[in-house]
Formats: sequence, structure tokens, C-alpha cells
Amino acid sequence: MGMTLTEKIIANAAGRDSVKAGENVWVDVNVLMTHDVCGPGTIGIFKDKFGADAKVFDKENVVIIPDHYIFTEDKRALRNIDILTDFAKEQDIPNYYQPGTDNYMGVCHVTLPEKGHVRPGEIILGTDSHTCTHGALGAFATGIGNTDAAFTMGTGRTWLKIPETIKFVLNGKLPKTMMAKDLILHMIGEIGFSGATYCAMEFEGPVIDELSIEERMTICNMAIEAGGKNGVIAADAKVEAYVKERTDVPYTLFKADADADYKDVYEINCSELEPTVAIPSAPDKRKGVSEIAGTDLTRAYIGSCTGGKTEDFAAAAEIMYGQKVAMDTFVVPSTTFVEKDLNTLKFKDKTYMEIFLEAGCRIGPPGCAACLGGPEDTFGRTHAEEIVVSTTNRNFPGRMGSMQAKVYLASPYVAAASALTGVITKPDSYLED
Repeated sequence: MGMTLTEKIIANAAGRDSVKAGENVWVDVNVLMTHDVCGPGTIGIFKDKFGADAKVFDKENVVIIPDHYIFTEDKRALRNIDILTDFAKEQDIPNYYQPGTDNYMGVCHVTLPEKGHVRPGEIILGTDSHTCTHGALGAFATGIGNTDAAFTMGTGRTWLKIPETIKFVLNGKLPKTMMAKDLILHMIGEIGFSGATYCAMEFEGPVIDELSIEERMTICNMAIEAGGKNGVIAADAKVEAYVKERTDVPYTLFKADADADYKDVYEINCSELEPTVAIPSAPDKRKGVSEIAGTDLTRAYIGSCTGGKTEDFAAAAEIMYGQKVAMDTFVVPSTTFVEKDLNTLKFKDKTYMEIFLEAGCRIGPPGCAACLGGPEDTFGRTHAEEIVVSTTNRNFPGRMGSMQAKVYLASPYVAAASALTGVITKPDSYLED
């Protein structure tokens, strides 16, 4: 019996010819990422267990990216950043993306690939559940807790139970009104919130092949919302071109064997799908947009690691060109690179930023902002009974701040179209043929 893509990557990192689901193995870790929410706790455990003067396993591959609670006056949040700054200085860590400097980037899950820290075939760990994003580049990427991260920080290794793999084959042709966000919401709705618990979610098929790198990132990003251990897509020529533009670190390509053993296989005809929304208050509460069109809203939010990348804003700009929003609409670029794109890339004769400003959107600084709620002064945070359409990844009560707020998860197309009308809206009429 052959191996799945995830099994091949883990076998390589374990120095094994083969592994199978259910085995426990030690693996060498290529990159460990942490941020301002979990980094201080990880650092505290690392110093407690390895010693105050201990050194990290590889200062080049411990990457520290503050991104969650940056633009705030909250003293505890600012203290967390100070802890990261002090540690990065102590350890002489070059890949510390410090707020308040030209080196600041923004959201960790967009920064890692943008800065060349993700390569195919690698083991990428992060103290954040959406680390699974990086499977889009053909890596095994997953989130871990502070204790596991502290151990990896000191040793460069971790212990893994090999997950079973569920394969999703995306056939047909993606309708022009749909994006990757619609696809992953459909898949999560298909299998349920715990349908892939501790399983690898492997995505393939002609629709996946046609997706850009950023759209593939959206797919893998939300694997965790079905309980997935990781999401992964085999690297192809698109991935290789993307990676080689950003790093010269060598890497190894892996593909699943034809006779690999899968727990389940789902075949999806994307030609038959429509834009999809997750209604409050769980990502698996799937509805076609036509089922809930006209649902009242009070605000829109376009941003996050899931829906705040350059192509997400390109989609929103196409919808909003020459239009005015009907409610508060928050636009938050994920990184400074994306922010630059908003000010330089154009739809027709206007930059994306010009389109958003002329439409009446409120523009925030690069970062996570309201995706995780945050301190009271966080940009875009809900404070009462707001009804939000959002391009983020979770819509649990309190996720974006207020426990009373209701959040509908949607693609940038649907979020932008809805921002113009004040109700859940199909994007069809705003898109050119």
C-alpha cells in the first residue's frame, strides 16, 4: 500500500522509508512560528524547562510574527510585544517582524509564505490553529500549543501521530461568482465541524489546479474548521514559481501514491455549486447564498488570513467599483505587502484603495484586527448586537468581540456585494461577463 501526501512528508522528516496512519514518530521540524498571543507563554515554558540562557534550536527558523493585538492601547497586549522583542534580541533572531519598525509585516499566516519561510515538503509548526494554511505550498503545517512549541523551540523536533487522510477531489469548473472561500465552506458543511478530526485533508482535482496560490491558501486555512490536523495540496509549477521568487532554500517535492489508503474520498462537482455562506454561529452551518439572500446586516468586514490577501481585495474592488456601501464596512489588509498592493494595483482606472475609499469603506492597518475580537479599541471589533458578513474564518459567539454579535462567513465577492445593499446579496449582478 502506498502513502498519502501527508504520510510522505512526515516519513521524510522522520528519516523513514514509510509510515502509516496511527503510528507515532519523532520528526525534525523545519520552521517554528509564534506570535504575540502565544509567544510569551511559549517563551516562558522554554526558559523554565531549558534554562534562562538556553538557545533556540535554529535562530534562522524560529520566526516571530506579532500580528493579533498590535494597534491598541491595551497594556497587557503591548507587554506581550515587549516580551517578544526582548527574546528576539536575546536570541539574535533575524526573522522577528517587529511592530513599529519597517520590518513589521502583519498576519503571520500570510507573512510566512510571502517572506519565503514556507517550502514544499517541510514540517511547519505554529502556535496558531490556522498554521494549516501553509499546506497550500505542499508542506505539512499544523498548529501546536505552547508546551509543544517550547519543546520544539529547544530541540527542533516534535512527536506526531500520523493522521488518517480524507481526500477531496474538486471536479468541474468553478462558477465565476465563486471563490475558494465558497469551496471550503461547502466542504466543511458537507462533513461537519468535526468531520475531519485529527485527519489530514488532501485537496486535488482540476479546480484545485486552476486556483492561485492565495486561493489555495484559503482552502487549507480552514481545514481546522472541520477538525483537520492539516490541509495539504501537492506542490506544482505554480507553487515552485512562487517559492523560488522568495527563497533559494532547497526543498523536496512529494506527491501521494496512486495506491495510497484514504479514510474517505469525496468527489465534488464544482460546476453545480453556488456561493456559500456559513450562518451563525459555526463554520459548518452551510447555506447557499440564494437560500438566505435578503438577510439583514449591520456591517461588513473584509480581512484576515482567510480573506485579507491581495486577490481577496481584488475581488472586493471589482464588486465595489463605482458603488457606495450601505453600512459600516471595514477593510483590513493582512500584511504590509498587501497594503502596498491596495495602493498600486488597479481595477480599471482606480487602485483598490481608491475604490474602497470612494465606496465609503473604513481602512485599517495590516494585522488580524477584529478576527479574534481583541481589546476594546481593536479596529472593526463588535461591541453589541451587530450582524456582520465577514471574510474571516470563525463565527462562534464572541469571536469578533461581542457575545451578542452574529457573524455570517462569506467570500469577498459575497461580503462586498452585501456591503453595498445592507443584506446578504448574490454577487452576480456586480460582476462583469
